[in-house]
Amino acid sequence: MSCPSSGQQGFYPQNPQQPAGTVWPGQPCQPCWPCQPGQLSWPVNQPSASLPTNWPVQPTQPGWPNPPTVQPNPPTQPAQPNPPIQPSQPIQPSQPNPPIQPNPPVQPNPPVQPTWPAQVPTPTGYLPSPVPPAWHGNPGQPGWPGQGPTGGVPQQWPPAPATAPVVVPFNMNFPRGIYDKLMLTIRGQVKPDAKMFTINFLRGNDIALHINPRFSEGGKAVLVRNHKLGEHWGKEERELLAAFPFMPGHHFEMKILCTFTEFKVAVNNTPIFDFKHRIREVNQIDRINILHDVTLTSVNVDSLP
Repeated sequence: MSCPSSGQQGFYPQNPQQPAGTVWPGQPCQPCWPCQPGQLSWPVNQPSASLPTNWPVQPTQPGWPNPPTVQPNPPTQPAQPNPPIQPSQPIQPSQPNPPIQPNPPVQPNPPVQPTWPAQVPTPTGYLPSPVPPAWHGNPGQPGWPGQGPTGGVPQQWPPAPATAPVVVPFNMNFPRGIYDKLMLTIRGQVKPDAKMFTINFLRGNDIALHINPRFSEGGKAVLVRNHKLGEHWGKEERELLAAFPFMPGHHFEMKILCTFTEFKVAVNNTPIFDFKHRIREVNQIDRINILHDVTLTSVNVDSLP
C-alpha cells in the first residue's frame, strides 16, 4: 500500500502546508497524514483506496489516537458470559422449601394446656372432708355407753367401761345395733376349773354370733362358732388361725371387730378366727351377753378410724 500523493484530490487536502492538526487533531502519528511528508514509511503504511470511506468516521473520534490497541480489549468482554452462571440462582427457587417450616404451627399444642382449667374440679378432692363428718355418725350413736360426751375424733376416745356391772352373766344392749368398725374389748380371767364360757351377739331371740370356748371336749380344747335362727342352729366352725388361746386360771384380752362382711376376733393380740355374717342386718344385732366359767374385768366399746 502507498500513501496518495499531494496531487490527488478528493482524498487528502491539496494544501500540504495546512496543518494536519486542524483536521485530525491528536493524530500526527498516522503515517499517511499530509503533515508528515518527511517520513519514508508512508509508502508502506499508506491505507488502501477503500479506507477513504472509513476515514470520515474517525474524525468524529478525536481522542482515539491508538484505536488498534484499545479495540482488542472489547474481545475480553466475551468473558462476561460468565454471568450466565448466575442462572444457577434459579436453583434458589428450591428455597421455597422453607415454607416447610410451617411445622412450627405444631406448637399450637400448648393451647391444649387450657385443659388445665379441667383441674378446677380438683376442689372435689375436698370430698374426703365430708368423711370426717361421717365419723360423727359413729360416736353419735347413743347406745355406746360412755362415748356420748367424747364425740369428735374417734382416735381420741379412751376405752369406756361398760355401764352395767361387770358380773357374769353379763348383758349389754346396743340400742341402734352394731356397725362397721365397732370394736368390743373384753378383759377377764378364765376360772381355774372352767369347762366353758360363752359370748353371744343377739338379735332378739336369734344369735348372730355364738363364741364358745370348750376346755375339755373329748379331752381336747376347742373353740366353737355358730349362729342360731329361732330354734335352729347353723353349721359349726371350729378351725382356728392360731393355737387355742385360753387357759384355765389365766387372764385374757379378747377383741371383736365388726365389719360390713364379718366378725374378726383376736385374743391377746393374736388373730384367732373370722366369722362371716349369717345375719346380714348387723344394725339389728342389739345385745351381747357373756355366760358361764369366766370373770370379767372390763367390757369396752370403741370405734376404729
